[in-house]
Amino acid sequence: MVSRKVLTLNFLKPILEFEFQLDQLHKIIISSGYISNLNNIKQEIDSLYLEVNKIKYYLFSSLNPLQRLHLVRQADRPTTLDYISNVMDTWVELHGDRGGTNDSAIVSGIASFNSKSVVFIGHQRGRDTKENVVRNFGMASPGGYRKALRIMQHANKFSFPILTFIDTPGAWAGIKAEELGQGEAIAVNLREMFSFDIPIICTVIGEGGSGGALGIGVGDSILMLEYAVYTVATPEACAAILWKDSTQSPTAAESLKITSSDLKLLGIVDHVVKEPVGGSQADPNKAFEYLKSKLNTELCRLLKLSNADRKIMRYDKFRKIGKFYEYSLPNN
Repeated sequence: MVSRKVLTLNFLKPILEFEFQLDQLHKIIISSGYISNLNNIKQEIDSLYLEVNKIKYYLFSSLNPLQRLHLVRQADRPTTLDYISNVMDTWVELHGDRGGTNDSAIVSGIASFNSKSVVFIGHQRGRDTKENVVRNFGMASPGGYRKALRIMQHANKFSFPILTFIDTPGAWAGIKAEELGQGEAIAVNLREMFSFDIPIICTVIGEGGSGGALGIGVGDSILMLEYAVYTVATPEACAAILWKDSTQSPTAAESLKITSSDLKLLGIVDHVVKEPVGGSQADPNKAFEYLKSKLNTELCRLLKLSNADRKIMRYDKFRKIGKFYEYSLPNN
């Protein structure tokens, strides 16, 4: 992964400062050459490291929805191409929608996953400001969704399972995008993904926002990384719409139920994939390992089902989303 400049989150600053001081103390002791009582001091430092790790565990277990959103927006969080490079055996990227555009916000291609041929599609954020401009901050245009559709139709023709990776604040909302048919492109993808015969596994690896996420988000199995978020609108947009006040973002984030645990409870996602303490960016290799294992389990399960059963299951899954029952409370 490429090194990126990261803005430290406020709730992490005290812990990171303490860890830095511990590192400095450890270096001083080692370089001093003072042997007497060195083991005792080292044991004390190791004990403090354990305490810090315990605090980090409890801190990240209790993050509120808005803090999780800020965490997954960090520049050092692994992107789709990071996962592809480390989860797939071999892969080749395919470009263009065969309609004259090649949207860099969507990456797609063919890969070998545990010796199985698969197709991958995902949103791609930039690693820095310059690349974010090229990638349009992971916000796909109509050409991006048409590129994704072309690759998915190719996968359906040759019976390659589809793996999608969702990480976008939303589809590009520019005037040009509307002129080129943004809504139509996303709607066609939704319709076509329901019709495909091959297994489809969708994974929310960072921020899954609105129709931009759904454009590649219809699948037999929906996975979501532990600290990822998935929402109909960003908390900032929701607060601006409902209260005309961006300071209401924390309230909006709580109300939207955007976290993996909330969405698993609501039946919108099927499985929550564990992340290292501190998020995928804290230990990318471990994050790749966790996701690869879960993808392999789900793909093996789905391949055992018939095409007809998978399509019925996929349809029923999305029809149940948002279903609720009304009933009268008994009179006391």
